[in-house]
Amino acid sequence: MSTDTTNPEVHSGLTTDWPQLPASQQPTWQDPAELAQALSVLAAYPPLVFAGECDLLRTRMAAVSQGKAFALQGGDCAETLAEVTGPNIRERIKTILQMAVVLTYGAGMPIVKVGRMAGQFAKPRSSDTETRDGQTLPAYRGDMVNGFAFTPESRRHNPDRLLRAYHASSATLNLVRGFTTGGFADLRSVHAWNKGFIKGPAQARYEQMAHEIDRAVRFLEASGVADAEEMRRVEFFSAHEALVLDYERPLVRRDHRTGLLYDTSSHFLWIGERTRELDGAHIDFVSRVHNPIGVKLGPTADRDTVLRLIDKVDPDRVPGRLTFITRMGAATIQEVLPGLLTSLGEDARHVSWICDPMHGNTFTTSSNHKTRRFEDVVEEVRGFFAAHLEAGTHPGGIHVELTGNDVTECVGGTSEVNLDNLGLRYETLCDPRLNHQQSLELAFLVAEMLDRGVY
Repeated sequence: MSTDTTNPEVHSGLTTDWPQLPASQQPTWQDPAELAQALSVLAAYPPLVFAGECDLLRTRMAAVSQGKAFALQGGDCAETLAEVTGPNIRERIKTILQMAVVLTYGAGMPIVKVGRMAGQFAKPRSSDTETRDGQTLPAYRGDMVNGFAFTPESRRHNPDRLLRAYHASSATLNLVRGFTTGGFADLRSVHAWNKGFIKGPAQARYEQMAHEIDRAVRFLEASGVADAEEMRRVEFFSAHEALVLDYERPLVRRDHRTGLLYDTSSHFLWIGERTRELDGAHIDFVSRVHNPIGVKLGPTADRDTVLRLIDKVDPDRVPGRLTFITRMGAATIQEVLPGLLTSLGEDARHVSWICDPMHGNTFTTSSNHKTRRFEDVVEEVRGFFAAHLEAGTHPGGIHVELTGNDVTECVGGTSEVNLDNLGLRYETLCDPRLNHQQSLELAFLVAEMLDRGVY
């Protein structure tokens, strides 16, 4: 892998001439001197990822765009600094590895594994403020910006949190690399990934598959075909929403091989539905860095907007450069997506398409819990596959909010979470996540969709 320049202060994003464009969903820092100090420190820190790793992911995403691989993006809705612990990161990785094995074995194709982690510390909000019992304070925008506790000090937008998010991301990536290259992800350890989870139907089905994989691996080893070292490690990439530009820009570095700019905060960056203005600072930012980029599309996205996004972010139509992440809702996707894909013609085949079946299916219960129905999540994925089959394009992956913990945040599935027991283990500070059982169940269902020959 390539490393970046050893003089980041000279080649960081702080020295790049970023144009003054409107930027929505940004923090309101109160002390300019405090912000300047934090940005200066952040710009001097080492890169979290390297240009060569981003280039490798772009190659993998090119295969996704061609229907030769499938992308699995999963992780927390919003990471918190307190949850950056070894057990939490391990369980999340185990869940993603299990899902990837199910997809690989069930569909017979490579799975590009991308974690929503090591940087997902900020969230867009529908309102700048929140009012409780007559007191109005800034809304919680994620641990990168402020705290969840409803106090003036906690809700203050604090630039020092940018540095804390960097260190938490560094620790997360360090552990992820250790797990995925040091033997934890060994294909001969598929049974071990199931240990520690509460038993359920999806786990039992996974165990049966693991026995079949064991037999296949032993055969390959005995025949001299399998490479033991290759089975010990997996490729695992990081991703987060490029939301807070005061965090992203200082972490831009110039690759010494090519002179190109990369945002070294993550391998893959996406721009959300609320910040993808064509003339805004977010789209301009990702158009200038050479990471693989995602852009989320809701049900109002039209042909003209999508074509202009392609021209802005991927004017040269580089394979693997641009991914559209659709988030349209189970009730809407089959009405909107087929027509959109068809209207784009060949341009629809130059990008990757991934389904986010989470954000279009959120509702609030009478107990004031935000939740999602597992059946709606599955239904949107089915609609996504059906739309691409109709348009003759490739359904390239899924993008889900999940955790390895036994939470009760989304209802439905064989895990028997219902509206009445949402409050038992409702731990998210933002949006509801699939628990381990629901995540594994979703992987089996998607593997069946892939196996039916949609490609």
